[in-house]
Amino acid sequence: MVRGLILAAMAQGPSPVDTFISAADRALRALLAPPAASRSLPGAPASAREAKQSDAALSAAERKESAALMRVNHAGEVAAQALYHAQALFARDPQVREFMLHAAREETDHLAWCEQRLAELDARPSVLNPLWYAGSFGIGALAALLGDRVSLGFVAETERQVEGHLQSHLDRLPAEDQRSRAIVDAMRSDEASHGRSAESAGGASLPGPVRELMRRTARVMTHTSYRI
Repeated sequence: MVRGLILAAMAQGPSPVDTFISAADRALRALLAPPAASRSLPGAPASAREAKQSDAALSAAERKESAALMRVNHAGEVAAQALYHAQALFARDPQVREFMLHAAREETDHLAWCEQRLAELDARPSVLNPLWYAGSFGIGALAALLGDRVSLGFVAETERQVEGHLQSHLDRLPAEDQRSRAIVDAMRSDEASHGRSAESAGGASLPGPVRELMRRTARVMTHTSYRI
């Protein structure tokens, strides 16, 4: 009888407590644990000496600009983790939940790349990353609670805007900073792929006012992270 109760509980899926613990664990990992990339750092030279020689060609002003832009990108990846985690938590369809978790795992590469590049530039991530995570988690939860099609549509629109944002960074990064440029270009390609996948999975088109609100919200984060 006990065995039957255990099997029945397992068939019902994780309990609310288990779900909460999993969500808290993902948040702590995104904010505190060093991210581990499954793919090599784009544009990485063959040796540490070559890396130093490459960065030595940058002026102080160029290093500062590269660091500020990569800090913005790192903050964006923290926010992306929160969005995907929340959308996975409140997804109704198991396939949509797995889509969100898979995308979050791929975005972990971006988080690791940005963090490593910031360290190479002797710069730090945004001190407001916990705030970006909390706010983005709330936005992702709201999108998910409106239904899976809206949630997928939110992913598609977010990635479309992020792709444009990363293209603007490629326009602003110093031409000599090939390492940062390679990272941003690889990220841009991944974001475009995520957006197309979300649309193909049935993402609904979002109203114009919602898309504009998303742009304005993202602008607050990017402008603040650039400095803090």
